[in-house]
Amino acid sequence: MSEKNKKYWDFRAAVNGIGELYIYGDIVSWAWDDEDTSANSFKRDLDNLGDITTLNLYINSPGGSVFEGVTIYNILKRHKARVIVYVDGLAASIASVIAMAGDEVRMPRNAMMMIHNPWTFTWGNAAELRKAADDLDRIGGSMKESYLAKTGDKLEDTKLTELLDAETWLSAQECLDYGLCDVIEAANQTAASISEELFAKYRNVPKDIVAKLNEPNEPQASGNDDETKAYLQRVRENAGMDLQNLNSYLGGIING
Repeated sequence: MSEKNKKYWDFRAAVNGIGELYIYGDIVSWAWDDEDTSANSFKRDLDNLGDITTLNLYINSPGGSVFEGVTIYNILKRHKARVIVYVDGLAASIASVIAMAGDEVRMPRNAMMMIHNPWTFTWGNAAELRKAADDLDRIGGSMKESYLAKTGDKLEDTKLTELLDAETWLSAQECLDYGLCDVIEAANQTAASISEELFAKYRNVPKDIVAKLNEPNEPQASGNDDETKAYLQRVRENAGMDLQNLNSYLGGIING
């Protein structure tokens, strides 16, 4: 399968009525052929899980296509299963909207969300530029409704607008306070492995997060060289995966 047609999700077979869905990496639009779309394929894969009562959704994504993300959000919201979202590391941009489809959203203490307004590159005459701005306003309004439907009375429209305008990075505790998540769990390695290269590509990463990236986080030698080497290899692999995901995201950020 070519990279163009590679799925950005991975469903795992249901066991005892519980299905699993992983969205790791950038969210992109693609088609198998002229009669298929990624949204159709996603729905078929979800339906193939059968009569499930619970869907566990695991997210570690820097975002991507707004239209893909909104479609996935709507498909999940319509599904009869209880959706439990686990933000394993990062749910940024449109990935944070997908997270809002969860009946319950769980985040490790060191995981993050980033929310912002949609933006694009465009060109043309004045009428075309005005239309592009109007389109972005409508898309942004749709995204806001997804956040507000989840947060209830914990987050007012005015405050949400402020957060979106500022491209805001939210800790798990802040997400809990705003109603964007429901449960904070113990810190995990997936979130801890988000690399310095990834954060360097964004505009408004909080300074305290950047400072933490400079803190040593490798284990001290304890006489078990094989264990230490294995740990360092996992860190390198995770960082490489995050950087690859980010590069893909930056290619699709004009949509989300």
